[in-house]
Amino acid sequence: MAGPIHFLCKGIRTVGLVFLYYIFSIGITFYNKWLMKGFHYPLFMTLVHLIIIFCLSALTRQIMLCWTGKPRVVLNWTDYFRKVAPTAIASALDIGLSNWSLLFITISLYTMTKSTAVLFILCFSLIFKLEEPNPFLIPVVLLISSGLFMFTYKSTQFNVEGFVLVLLASFIGGIRWTLTQILTQKAELGLQNPIDTMFHLQPVMFFGLFPLFLFNEGLAISTSEKLFRVTELSPLLYSLCALSIGGLLAFGLGFSEFLLVSKTSSLTLSIAGIFKEVCTLLLAAALMGDKMSSLNWLGFTVCLSGISLHVGIKTYYSKNKVPSTRPLNIRSPELELPLLQQGRDGVDGFAADDEEDEDEDVTLH
Repeated sequence: MAGPIHFLCKGIRTVGLVFLYYIFSIGITFYNKWLMKGFHYPLFMTLVHLIIIFCLSALTRQIMLCWTGKPRVVLNWTDYFRKVAPTAIASALDIGLSNWSLLFITISLYTMTKSTAVLFILCFSLIFKLEEPNPFLIPVVLLISSGLFMFTYKSTQFNVEGFVLVLLASFIGGIRWTLTQILTQKAELGLQNPIDTMFHLQPVMFFGLFPLFLFNEGLAISTSEKLFRVTELSPLLYSLCALSIGGLLAFGLGFSEFLLVSKTSSLTLSIAGIFKEVCTLLLAAALMGDKMSSLNWLGFTVCLSGISLHVGIKTYYSKNKVPSTRPLNIRSPELELPLLQQGRDGVDGFAADDEEDEDEDVTLH
């Protein structure tokens, strides 16, 4: 009797964690799109989010210190600038350009284009020798690429500027997650826990994105009546509150992904990410009025088939012990969050499962 009950409890827990991940992942996409209808400063919004994530990460680290009594890792300046800074700059550009693109394109086009990040992750994983060459990767690339072409072909809501921005963000995202995987597999740095990773990444992300913000939005936002030229306190408080909610969602997204993978596996997150794309497009059509033709839906289906094939291949090689991906031996129990000490020691996108390194994170906003 204990067996079925345990299986049922595990299934309920997994569903709950996936649902929590969906809330933050889908929620931040729709929230940012809604916010930018009246607040046209996506780079400033991203900077505010980075500050909030840094503060919450620092607070969480302090709570973990009080809970365990063990000091948290703090990198020296040499390691910080040589090993963390490249990842942080790539992360800042990925997130900043993604938010910027939402000014111009629909959520459906954003979701579709962003899902192609798996192509660039595969590309850079091969370049950095994190992934072994595999002939099955060819149909994956062809399916995803052709799916994107069909989705954007003669789209009635296509915008070139927004499409280029989000496609560039996907390209940089491939660099971002490859560098993140390299960063977290260096056990001597002690950044296996994503709370520590986020804490160290945010400052460089902020200063890396700040020049782009000054160039594109600095003058406009300095004369905006929503922030720096307010005549009443209420509009300022409303803007700050709206931006803070997005920051909380951004932090919750990173933490929910960590929680999901720690309690299940990176394969669960990969599969959940596929269904999340479907849910996002259906909600975009129902709530935001995004228009999609039969060819657009066919392209989306073809693209998801490519992503699903990629996940299936990774699973097959993992279960059959064929080295499709180089293992990351990063087990470090003392760095885990106290509430996750019984979970697996893997974090997709921040780290990898010690025995089933199935897939890199391609779903994080």
